[in-house]
Amino acid sequence: MKEISCKLLVLGAGPGGYVAAIRAGQLGVNTVIVEKAKAGGTCLNVGCIPSKALIHAADEYHRLRAAASGKSPLGLSLSAPAIDLRRTIAWKDGIVGRLNGGVTGLLKKAGVKAVIGEGRFVDGKTVDVETETGLQRIRAEAIVIATGSAPVELPDLPFGGSVISSTQALALTDVPQTLAVIGGGYIGLELGTALAKLGSKVTVLEALDRILPQYDADLSKPVMKRLGELGVEVFTRTAAKRLSADRRGLLAEENGRAFEVPAEKVLVTVGRRPVTDGWGLEEIDLDRSGRFIRIDDQCRTSMRGVYAIGDVTGEPMLAHRAMAQGEMVAEIVAGHKRSWDKRCIPAVCFTDPEIVGAGLSPEEARAAGIDVKIGQFPFQANGRAMTTLSEDGFVRVIARADNHLVLGIQAVGHGVSELSATFALAIEMGARLEDIAGTIHAHPTQSEAFQEAAFKTLGHALHI
Repeated sequence: MKEISCKLLVLGAGPGGYVAAIRAGQLGVNTVIVEKAKAGGTCLNVGCIPSKALIHAADEYHRLRAAASGKSPLGLSLSAPAIDLRRTIAWKDGIVGRLNGGVTGLLKKAGVKAVIGEGRFVDGKTVDVETETGLQRIRAEAIVIATGSAPVELPDLPFGGSVISSTQALALTDVPQTLAVIGGGYIGLELGTALAKLGSKVTVLEALDRILPQYDADLSKPVMKRLGELGVEVFTRTAAKRLSADRRGLLAEENGRAFEVPAEKVLVTVGRRPVTDGWGLEEIDLDRSGRFIRIDDQCRTSMRGVYAIGDVTGEPMLAHRAMAQGEMVAEIVAGHKRSWDKRCIPAVCFTDPEIVGAGLSPEEARAAGIDVKIGQFPFQANGRAMTTLSEDGFVRVIARADNHLVLGIQAVGHGVSELSATFALAIEMGARLEDIAGTIHAHPTQSEAFQEAAFKTLGHALHI
């Protein structure tokens, strides 16, 4: 058995893991990273990046179809468009490949040693990795667990055949005629919307009383409206049961009423689970918080020298959260003083229209007993939104009533994901309504709606 020693061992080369390894390498820490597949993890290979590529392709195709219908308000017209999904997927795979190679190159540039294989804890300082050339034992002063998450499977609808996860949905080479989506959260609606634009007849089944339950109803209403325009049928308070006898449909139940949904493919998106099996974690017996590994404000676990970051530590399961944690842990291992003290972690839903949220929602602020002021500005009154046929949605600002400290910012609309950094920066820097209102926003841009929402909260909106 080959043995190597290092100061830091990172298990998993997803967004959190590879950032931790790169930053540690930059700081001169002798670092090894173990990954059983490709660098980049779920986000880069089968999640964030490929899904956004597919969403963009679907948007472009949908615009062409609208022009071909002769109903374009811009006066555009063309003959019937077509899509070769195999070429689309090849383009998507090319982007993933370029980014994957980029991560590999950055790890090498930082002096990080990469070991490909499946790792398993021997004890809190030792991991054995099964590689193609045999067993590799790695001894480390500190270990970071960054093993990520995986799609949750339903007992009566296990993955296989016509039942697919988001991973398989992103590898389809033909557009299914009919698609049933189980779960009306952000993953199901992002992919369901994209496939509806590509030509699928999509049906969404959600067990709760509305879609996107992680966002408040005001934010989800424009998305629900758009789903209707795209011909997507949504059933709430509905339970998916099993495939029909001929396996061409999905049996479901809504308030005691049984019915069947046509489904060439069934996309299951009911959540994700931490990947804690197969790594020998029972050998070190870390404290848990439910299904997740419990950590403190420095991402330390219950065992000295063992850290955990990203999805394996719980919600929110977001790549940028994992990246921030990875950077912090690398600096702690290098001897810097750091702790996790985030005022907000922005979250984006890439539906049509997009949703972005940072900080507290109105309900969360009130539940905390805070007296708040709320201002909202519609994109219907924003010139840039009008000129891009993107008038649905709004920007909303929540601030303390007493001192005007901004507590939360949300938006729903076309392209609002690009405002997420602006929203997060305002909250992180402790902005007050007057700071946002006093900042000159370029005209004509959608960002002006942010300033106008602050004006509205202060009681003197200018353009409504």
